[in-house]
Amino acid sequence: MDLITTATSTDESERGASIAVLPVGSFEQHGAHLPLLTDTIVACAIAKAVAERYRLFLLPPVTISCSHEHAAWRGTVSISATTLTAVVVDIAASLHESGIDQLAVINGHGGNYALANVVQEANVAGPRMTLFPARADWDDARLAAGLHSTAHQDMHAGELEVSLLLHVAPEVVRDGFQHADHIADDRRHLLTRGMGGYTASGVIGLPSHGTAAKGKAVLEDLVRSFADHYGLPPGAEGMTRN
Repeated sequence: MDLITTATSTDESERGASIAVLPVGSFEQHGAHLPLLTDTIVACAIAKAVAERYRLFLLPPVTISCSHEHAAWRGTVSISATTLTAVVVDIAASLHESGIDQLAVINGHGGNYALANVVQEANVAGPRMTLFPARADWDDARLAAGLHSTAHQDMHAGELEVSLLLHVAPEVVRDGFQHADHIADDRRHLLTRGMGGYTASGVIGLPSHGTAAKGKAVLEDLVRSFADHYGLPPGAEGMTRN
């Protein structure tokens, strides 16, 4: 995958964006067919596409986050929710000092629950931060792309993530996803048992149904729906400071 951004300070001064875009991924197991960096790749792909469409300030990713439910697998690395919160809050404060008061946090990992609280607190005095994609954005994108599985059924390393990576970084998808389907719809004790309580492979979902065409359609729909979070017109080229 290409470097997420090579912009200079001069580039950003000329762009004059009023919204910064921060991809937040993870570094955790995704079965035998997807890399540990999967969620970061997904977050970066969405963030880059959104920033390009709306001419926003694209930041480099937070690559390690809250993946404690995947601790049973070698290679998974986590930071605490407190640390993740502090990182995002500090980034928002730094942006404010440079005149950018709005931050779009692009979350590629469902386990980053703490981000929802960060965004809620940031918006007490007015809208300054958004968390994207929201569950409804993902649901709309799944429907638009014609995915076979539901979001609940396809929780991890399944049809959605395979499709997105086949579209944006096919070189990192390993053979074997065609036979890696695993269903575990009843996960009521996930927070106490972790992923290891429901899957031996690390997969919960239907990766065999993943295609690059679906990934492309998912990404395009997410870029479209991002506009709603800031009231941008569908064809907008971005928001810049006056």
